[in-house]
Amino acid sequence: MPLVDLDRFDFLYANRVKGMKTAATRDLMATLSRPGIISLAGGFPDTRAFGEEAFRDLSSAIARDSAQALQYGPTGGLEGIKDVIAEVMRAEGTPADQDNVFITTGAQQALDLVAKVFLDEGDAILCEGPTYAGALNAFAAYRPRIAHVPMDRAGIIPSAARETLKRAKKQGLHVKFIYTVPNFQNPGGVTLAKERRRELLDLAREFDLVIVEDNPYGMLRFEGEPLPTLAALEIEEHGDVDRVVYLGTFSKIFAPGVRLGWVHAQPGILHKINVGKQGADLCSSNLSQIMITSYFQNGDWKGYVRRLNAIYKERRDAMLAALAEFMPKDVYWTHPEGGLFVWATLPSYLDATAMLPRAIAKNVAYVPGEGFYAGGEHKNNMRLNFSFVESEKIRRGIEVLADVIRERVELRTDLERGQTGRKLSATNPLVQRATAGRDG
Repeated sequence: MPLVDLDRFDFLYANRVKGMKTAATRDLMATLSRPGIISLAGGFPDTRAFGEEAFRDLSSAIARDSAQALQYGPTGGLEGIKDVIAEVMRAEGTPADQDNVFITTGAQQALDLVAKVFLDEGDAILCEGPTYAGALNAFAAYRPRIAHVPMDRAGIIPSAARETLKRAKKQGLHVKFIYTVPNFQNPGGVTLAKERRRELLDLAREFDLVIVEDNPYGMLRFEGEPLPTLAALEIEEHGDVDRVVYLGTFSKIFAPGVRLGWVHAQPGILHKINVGKQGADLCSSNLSQIMITSYFQNGDWKGYVRRLNAIYKERRDAMLAALAEFMPKDVYWTHPEGGLFVWATLPSYLDATAMLPRAIAKNVAYVPGEGFYAGGEHKNNMRLNFSFVESEKIRRGIEVLADVIRERVELRTDLERGQTGRKLSATNPLVQRATAGRDG
C-alpha cells in the first residue's frame, strides 16, 4: 500500500484547525494499554466496581424496551433521563428543574456546544490556571483568547480574576464567559471555597458574563463537607437559573462508555444549544439514555457512588503516602478532598514533558502539566491520577517516578558542579527523601 502524505491537503484545511491539538491523555492511550505499564495518567473511573451481574440485569431491562432504545430520539433528550438528572442534581444540593436540562453526548460535547453558541474568533475566556485540557481543545476550534487566572488552595483567586477582566476591558477584548471546575478541579485537585463562589457570581454580574460550571467530580467527595454549586447559589440568590451554565456527566457516577452528559441552563441558552446540537449529531443515544434511566430509577446508584468513593479514598491515601515517602525535596503536591487527581510541582528547572519518555521506559505514565495551559506554560508540573490503579501499584509507580525525578535533580547538581563525568549516585547528600506531605 502506498504511503499517504497526511499534509497533502494542508492548503485546504480551515484556519481554525491550526489552533487545534490533541490532548496529551488521548495521545498516551496506546502507551497506557501496554502490558506492565502503571498508568497514573488517564482520568479513568474504575468501572470494574459496577459488576457483571448488575450490568447483566441492566441489559435485560433495556431489551424489554428495545424498540425505543434502537430509535432516534428528541435532540434535547428523553423525558425520563431528564427526571433522573434533576434527581441527581437535587441530591448534590442543586434545585434543578427538568425543563432546564438538555442531554449531550458526554460533557465534552457540552463544552463544544457552549463554545459554538458563545464564541466568535478573538473573543476571550477566563479559565483557571491550570485548567481542564479537554476544555482547551473544545474551545480552540473557535479561536478564542484564553486568559488563565491563578489558583491557590481555595481555588481560583477572585481578585486576580477581577484584574484580568479589567485589563481585558481596557484592551477592548470581549470576554464571554468564565470557565471553572469548582470541585476537585482537573488537573489541580483543589476545590473552590464557598465565599469565592459567591465572589465569582458577583464578578459575572458586574461584568455581565456567563459562568460555565463544569462539575464532573462533585459527588466524588471523600472528606469534608459538600459545598453548594454555583448553580445552587445563583438559584438561592436570584430565584432562578440565569447566567450559570452547569455541565454534568454520567461518566464519573455511572460509566464513561455511555457517553452522556447534560447542560442545565436557562431556556434562551438551551434553545441555542439545541440548534447547535442538531447540526452536530441530531440526538444522543436512546440506548444509553434508557440504560441510565433504568439503573437510576431501579438500582442503588447512591450506593454505587459510595463504593467508588471508598475505593478512590483508599487509592488517594496510598498516593499521598507514597509521595511523602519517596519524592525528593522541592517537590510539592496538592491534597484533594475528592475527585481523581493530584497536581505535583517539580523544581522549576525540570521539564515534565521531556522527562516522560524516561518514565514510560520504566513503565510509569503521567500527564505533563503544560497541556493544561493554553500557552504550554508550567512545564515543571504533572497530573497524577489515583482512581484506576490499585493501591500497591500506585505506591510502586510513585517510587519509580520519584527515582526518575531524582535522576534529573542529580544530573542538574552534577552539571552545576562541573562533574558530569562521574557516575550518578542515589546517595547524593543533597538529595533527600520527603518525610511529610507537602502541599504546593
